[in-house]
Amino acid sequence: MRTLGKVVTLVAVVAALGVVGWRSTVDGAQAGATISGTIKFTGTRPVMAKIDMSDEPVCKGKYPAAPTKEDVIVNGNGTLDNVFVYVKAGLPAGFKAPAVATPVVLDQDGCRYHPHVFGIMVGQSLSIKNSDGIAHNIKAKGVKNRPFNISQPTSMTTARTFTAAEVMVPLECSVHGWMKSYVGVLPHGFFAVSGTNGTFSIKGLPPGTYTIEAWHERYGVQTATVTVAGTATKTQDFTFAAK
Repeated sequence: MRTLGKVVTLVAVVAALGVVGWRSTVDGAQAGATISGTIKFTGTRPVMAKIDMSDEPVCKGKYPAAPTKEDVIVNGNGTLDNVFVYVKAGLPAGFKAPAVATPVVLDQDGCRYHPHVFGIMVGQSLSIKNSDGIAHNIKAKGVKNRPFNISQPTSMTTARTFTAAEVMVPLECSVHGWMKSYVGVLPHGFFAVSGTNGTFSIKGLPPGTYTIEAWHERYGVQTATVTVAGTATKTQDFTFAAK
């Protein structure tokens, strides 16, 4: 009976954890329901401006051609990259997600933030890395979270945490104006970010009716209501139109 109790406890913890990290998901064999979908794009694809890195040869040398801004990335299949999708409301009263020991890494490489859009849990460590070896200055422009301003003059790593839920917290570099990133801070791990195929998946949800929000840095937010039960998978797509 003691062994059975340990197994039940472990399943409960994993189910509560959900999706942890900026694009990651937990094992699909876990208990709980899944909401997945595709972020579609309609209209004319915008042309992103090129970034002039001529004053930073270290970064410029990392690209075969001039890189472009990342505020709208339309994938080859007509979907949107970098859309933050998360559970905005609907978790059971008193739900408390377990703490996550693994840090989320934000890397400055090629005078760009990697990832451009990501999520993190309240209290989870954010490991800010400078892979360029040149001066960067990272500013977090939180409203519910206390802003911070970190100087990294060379290759190094700095840790920070967020104390309150906030979607989204803009991050930028004072030295390189084109460097921007966005982090969604949540009290749970039920979030995902669309990737190069435009899909997302949020796993391990308790049964219930949820408000799901999809956020994009230029096109704003969209919401949907989704009801899940057991270990079923529900599909919820979002469509953003060019402006």
